[in-house]
Amino acid sequence: MDHPQVATGQVITITSGKGGVGKTTTTANIGVALARRGKRVAVIDADIGLRNLDVVMGLENRVVYNLMHVVRGAVDAERALIRDKRVEGLMMLAADQHSDKDDVSQDEMIQVCEDLRPHVDYVLVDSPAGIEQGFRNALAPADRVILVTTPEVSAVRDADRVVGLVEAAGKGAPVLVLNRIKPDLVARGDMMSTADVLDILRVDILGVVPEDAGIVAATNRGEPVALDAASRAGRAFHNIAARIEGETVPLLALDETESRGFLKSLSSLFRTGQDGG
Repeated sequence: MDHPQVATGQVITITSGKGGVGKTTTTANIGVALARRGKRVAVIDADIGLRNLDVVMGLENRVVYNLMHVVRGAVDAERALIRDKRVEGLMMLAADQHSDKDDVSQDEMIQVCEDLRPHVDYVLVDSPAGIEQGFRNALAPADRVILVTTPEVSAVRDADRVVGLVEAAGKGAPVLVLNRIKPDLVARGDMMSTADVLDILRVDILGVVPEDAGIVAATNRGEPVALDAASRAGRAFHNIAARIEGETVPLLALDETESRGFLKSLSSLFRTGQDGG
């Protein structure tokens, strides 16, 4: 007798070396974009002691349970999820502002994600910035890692350190989301180009998100920009979601120098994860 197959979601940790590069905004928007593709997505705020993901997603007034309630056994992980009423299939587990990152162990974070896997297609873990305990907790359950950076020397240097730590943890090389790139500054030589960043980090590019003033306004309203796929940044996040799903999608053409030469690296992104390997 055949038994029904239990759905097993893929855990993707989204991290950065430096704070302030848009990692939480990136996590929220990838979650929206994947859910808009019909996927069930649980987004976890692993930045214990702070808690920003619920605000970025506009769900702060609906938080009842948080990650610490799940870790301490007060409620199971699936019940603690907040359903986003705007996007079917999108759910969030908030962090606890009144706890410390050391209050959660790597094994506990792994167990939370394992408990969620049967209920979703993707678990996105929003890692705290830096390389301390919170980063290690967020990295522990990951099947894949997305690294977010901006094209600034200090941010890229910190990202390079994270690449080594992710690989040392046995997670393979992370893939890169290059955030807040300004083509006019790149053209003048006042900002690192995609090629410059890739030459330093030596990882595959998952997506390039242009600087967009609308992101700040949307974030302040608790409305991830990916809710509006017509904006340039919104399109970029929807393209990123398509690549996570294994599709080959050209990079958003910011300008000719930014888009040429990187398409070949996209075809293999996340391929093995779709086949269970």
